[in-house]
Amino acid sequence: MRAHARWRRRWPLRTRLALAGSAAVALVALGVCAAAFTIVRYELRHQLDLHLVQQVTLLQQQDRNRELGVIYGECGYLAAPACTQLVPAAPSADPASPYLLPVTATTRQVAAQRHGAYYTDIQVSGHPARMYTAPFAAGQAVQVALRSDAVEQGVRQAGELMAAVAGAGVLLAGALGYVVARTGLAPVARLTATAERIAATRDAGLRIELPPGPPPGRREDELTRLAGSFNTMLGELEQSVAARRRLVADASHELRTPLTALRTNAELLARADRLTPAQRERASTGLHRQLREVTGLVNDLIELARDEEPQPLLEQVRPAALVEHSVFVARDHWPAVAFDLVIAPDTVGLTLPGVPARLSRLLSNLLDNAAKFSPPGGPVEVTLTGSPRDPLELTVRDHGPGIAAEDLPYVFDRFYRASAARALPGSGLGLAMARQIAQAHSAVLTAERAPDGGALFRLRFPAARAIPCRPTDHQGDG
Repeated sequence: MRAHARWRRRWPLRTRLALAGSAAVALVALGVCAAAFTIVRYELRHQLDLHLVQQVTLLQQQDRNRELGVIYGECGYLAAPACTQLVPAAPSADPASPYLLPVTATTRQVAAQRHGAYYTDIQVSGHPARMYTAPFAAGQAVQVALRSDAVEQGVRQAGELMAAVAGAGVLLAGALGYVVARTGLAPVARLTATAERIAATRDAGLRIELPPGPPPGRREDELTRLAGSFNTMLGELEQSVAARRRLVADASHELRTPLTALRTNAELLARADRLTPAQRERASTGLHRQLREVTGLVNDLIELARDEEPQPLLEQVRPAALVEHSVFVARDHWPAVAFDLVIAPDTVGLTLPGVPARLSRLLSNLLDNAAKFSPPGGPVEVTLTGSPRDPLELTVRDHGPGIAAEDLPYVFDRFYRASAARALPGSGLGLAMARQIAQAHSAVLTAERAPDGGALFRLRFPAARAIPCRPTDHQGDG
């Protein structure tokens, strides 16, 4: 049984589907032909039996005083009219001439009214015949026979015709099953071929050719939808592979400069006996600064590689307190920048689920980015609005050079730095990390050009809950 199952699984799906469909159609065709043959055979014999019954009825109506053994018709050839003979119940009353039709004990019982009428297939003078035995007069039975070779020939011809039709039906079913399987599984064949090419070439840019879209009001079939979903999956895979390659390339590019500087300063410190105290101090300071940059860059890459926030760390966070604390820290870190904070009164008692440390990192990245591009003494406007009925929205606006139109679609890409920002410190990961944290908290982070100059970042959270803040809720650290 297992060997049979393994042998069957080696067949292609198209072959198995064609065989299954052909077998089903062939069984239906054979069943229909067998039923038709049975009906034709029954009708032909039934017509012959009705003719025999009519002959007996006609005899009974014409004359019930016939002499025993009187024969009507050409019994030698069983031609019309039917061959007929009368048989008494008692053998002693038989006529002197022999009977031409077979007389049995059952015939005597019919004559004695102890048995019902019945039909018999017989041979007379070498010809097949159908005989009907029925009660006639008191103590007599009548036997009527007709040749049945014409009927048997008709049944045989009908059987041959039905067999030919059934054979043609089986062949047609096989051809149609193959065509249907080939046509119906064409998307699967294309999907398989594409998957095999991708596995062989590792090219995620390949796609399955899809047929034109269906007419209005009609839906695509399941296989076409499967092929479309596979193409979508290939697109996502291609983007993932491209993003991974771009991340590796960008990370290696960003790490090359600080690592080169680290190696240079390390080599200088290795020859500390040849350096002046000022040179040693400068090399040591540069080494520590570059170590901090490399450590921060590696930590940012690790955080970007994490797609979701750890669920056990989720808790109810008060956004108003968190924003206030983040602005307080930013003021201390950027003393030359004025941070203007506006918190709507309706947001003070609101809470939302999140990871406080990650949300703090999101806010600090937005504030650091705004402070980096703000002119000395220029304000950074931070506004938090919302209510229990409306989503929370945080806006951070600076009055710097703003975002160029060609840079706007890429500000959240990893390692992307506009031409105006390449001279400033940073790795180009801050905004990418901010968007990832926002998406992990079901929030939407967008960037736009402010109407009067500068950049405007808008962070929209889902609706928060207005519940009293428990002592375990995050209040902020400031």
